[in-house]
Amino acid sequence: MSLDSVKAFFAEKAPDIKVIETEASSATVAEAAAAHGVDPAEIAKTICLRVGDEALLLVAGGTSRLDNRKAREAFGGKARMLGLDEVVELTGHPIGGVCPFGLKSPLPIYCDQSLRRFPEVLPAAGATNAAVRIGTERLAELVGARWVDVCQ
Repeated sequence: MSLDSVKAFFAEKAPDIKVIETEASSATVAEAAAAHGVDPAEIAKTICLRVGDEALLLVAGGTSRLDNRKAREAFGGKARMLGLDEVVELTGHPIGGVCPFGLKSPLPIYCDQSLRRFPEVLPAAGATNAAVRIGTERLAELVGARWVDVCQ
């Protein structure tokens, strides 16, 4: 279902982008980098956070780490990671396949500046063995993301 919702998202909004499915797992940054032959920093990981009562998604470079002070300033409160069950419930994607495409529930999406080091990145695509290769600015544009500087 989740992989299908991502494929439907791209079929409607960007039919030139194809979902890449691999035999190998791409559930972690290291596995995704190995599966696609790229540097781990080029993997666009999606982090599910809660600030106050609002859940949001942050897409960041694969080797980037959330800076709590910067996140508090950018999001207006302390950012906490969502629990695994809540991530699946809100996004419709399995852990290891979470991405900002084809979401079950509309969520605010942010892209960290760490992604801008690369002209294109590889975010997951709704399954633990699926990703897309996409231009960094296009990723943000397609999902209506706001750019922030919240990682170290």
